[in-house]
Amino acid sequence: MGNKNKTISFRVNEDSFETLREIAEERDISLSAVFRDYVDLLVSHDGRVKVVPEAELGEGVETDEFPPKVEVPKSFIREHERLELEADHLREQLQEYKQFASHLQEKLEQEDDVEEVIQLEELDEELDTDETYRIG
Repeated sequence: MGNKNKTISFRVNEDSFETLREIAEERDISLSAVFRDYVDLLVSHDGRVKVVPEAELGEGVETDEFPPKVEVPKSFIREHERLELEADHLREQLQEYKQFASHLQEKLEQEDDVEEVIQLEELDEELDTDETYRIG
């Protein structure tokens, strides 16, 4: 199933229509493109868009810059880079340990004359006394 375009109709009063047409001319785009941009913005922000005149935005807000830029302290960037390097190092170590464990498993499977492995827990269960033994 393809992505089909649907038609949306807007009803605005004559003054609003003229204002929208002026906006389209300012941006050198069609009037329908203005509406498409608005609808795309509305959809991308999950319906939480508020249209405010530029005069009401207040002083100190630059409308030319989008997306807005935020300054991040160098210490934050350095810590992030350090953590990335540490994560890479830990991934490498994990890969080495996995390879080593696989190597040991293969080595164990290849040996035909392997002696019986005795688990210490099994020895403890066999003992009926409270005596303990030390190796050393």
